[in-house]
Amino acid sequence: MKRKLLFLFAVFAATAAFMVSMKFFFLVRYVAGPGFSAADWWQVVRHGLSLDCTIAGYVSVLPLLFVFASLWCRVSERVTRWVFGIYFGCVSVCSAAIFAVDLALYEHWGFRIDSTLLIYLADPREALASVDFWLGVRQTALFLCYAAAMFWTYRRIGRLFDGRPLPWQAALPWSLGVCLLAGFDFLAIRGGVQVSVANVSKVYFSTEMLLNHAAVNPVFSFLSSLGSRSDYASQYPFFDEETRAQNFDALRGNRPDAVPAEHLLSGSRPNVVIVILESFARTVMDADVDGRPVMPFMRQLKDEGLWFENFFANSFRTDRGEVAILSGFPAQTVTSVMKLPTKNRNLPSVARSLAREGYDTRFVYGGDLNFTNQSSYMYATGWRELFWLKDFSFDAPTSKWGYDDRVMCEWFGDRVVEWSERARESGRPFLAGFLTLSSHAPFEVPFDKFDDRELNAMAFSDECVGRMVERWKASPAWDNLLVVLVADHGFSYPKTLAYNEPLRHRIPMIWTGGALATPPRTVEVYASQIDLCATLLGQLGVAHDDFDYSKDIFAPALPKFAYYAFVDGFGVVDASGHAVYDAAADRIVAETAPGLLDIGRTLLQTTYVDIGRR
Repeated sequence: MKRKLLFLFAVFAATAAFMVSMKFFFLVRYVAGPGFSAADWWQVVRHGLSLDCTIAGYVSVLPLLFVFASLWCRVSERVTRWVFGIYFGCVSVCSAAIFAVDLALYEHWGFRIDSTLLIYLADPREALASVDFWLGVRQTALFLCYAAAMFWTYRRIGRLFDGRPLPWQAALPWSLGVCLLAGFDFLAIRGGVQVSVANVSKVYFSTEMLLNHAAVNPVFSFLSSLGSRSDYASQYPFFDEETRAQNFDALRGNRPDAVPAEHLLSGSRPNVVIVILESFARTVMDADVDGRPVMPFMRQLKDEGLWFENFFANSFRTDRGEVAILSGFPAQTVTSVMKLPTKNRNLPSVARSLAREGYDTRFVYGGDLNFTNQSSYMYATGWRELFWLKDFSFDAPTSKWGYDDRVMCEWFGDRVVEWSERARESGRPFLAGFLTLSSHAPFEVPFDKFDDRELNAMAFSDECVGRMVERWKASPAWDNLLVVLVADHGFSYPKTLAYNEPLRHRIPMIWTGGALATPPRTVEVYASQIDLCATLLGQLGVAHDDFDYSKDIFAPALPKFAYYAFVDGFGVVDASGHAVYDAAADRIVAETAPGLLDIGRTLLQTTYVDIGRR
């Protein structure tokens, strides 16, 4: 039995070791030199190990099955030599090929290899025509050497396998033991026990994108993207390309006449805080239970600041809502650009725009920022410091998603005051983002105000955020602070609310803070999350020409409407009415205003054409 176990451990360890060794080649090729220390190299290896172990876990599955079978019946040496020879040969050849090609392509692509390569291999002659001869020779030699080294190692390890069965008295307990090992192997494949599964984002750790890319396992990057390769531009062919482009020109936010009619801030460079409120639906904010408001603090803040009466989410999911809020990019129906690192790295973002103006940028979340590739998106789009679950060790229990909003609002509230003092001393303002999490299923919170579990969690988050804002009001930080409170998406309350109707996507947005020069007022304009970037940057006097979709709410020349997407469909709302379209069924769900359907079709098609081009 010792040989069987040694065989399993050797397969896993050798695979992980080869995956780690790929990083050293990449580091020598692209990271060696001034500006990077040995500590940086160590961090690359340490953070990248999780994906290396994921690949090792996948490779170990077949050996695990053979070991389990050999506990009960004889597995001949001839069979294992033949099966393992083919299996480990394929593993070696595929891994070495991905490694050699990735090492050469990164210089030109700027990101780790993914299934984009297959597009070019569709025409091998054209692909080979662009390859330098000596580069081809070098990478082919590297491929052959690496494949040979892997295969030789696996062949040596294969000799450890013992195909002789055990007596049934021993086979039974050892079967349970092998099942336990299979469980650990599954955890390695999954990427741990956290909510987030293995993804490229898990290894991101630095504001220096080259180090993040160095930590990525190229085999994982390629294999994990195979299922996501798609001809995005052809997903929704409502119009021919010329018509689509003409239609979009009339809707785009970065037109020459996109100039705000009024300036609402007391200074040009306030400190900015964007609080993204999990599931804060407008219907919940307006709800009362036995005469008691579910969200009294939001209602109070609504009356104290700039309230956007007709504001809508762009999606039904946090990952898409975040991209809409922070990058001004419309939500998608059946994909998520946040999960496509090679696409989202090219998106504009409020963080990148303000960083160019001298702002420090920080984002905070009490949960796991690896979930849905959030951390890779954040780092790629200009957020210089990320604070999340791995950085905290509070003396408090965590929920399924992380630390609850009471813990995080207290921490974040104190940090904003601290950062404000630091900004005053240095003259360098800051942008801080914060995503709440308690008002999310399973809605488990240390709070007992309402019998309804969901409304009780919403009330808890409302109180936590309200107390945090009160903390800022009582501090010197308030005078130069602009606080934007906006939900990530709506919520199905009441339960009779259909998933695709406009009210399901209506959300609150409030601007408050001492940096506001305008008295409390209500903005009646119809808008959505994608319009926040241009509106905020416009008030700060910062150019936002790279935000195609984001419309400045206060620019009178721009069209005023709200757009949202759901699974295979969209909705558009403006002062004249609304239109809802189901693309999967190719039918109009509702239409009360002519012309809105074409707006939705244009934006949905343009979004996917845009993703395909990035």
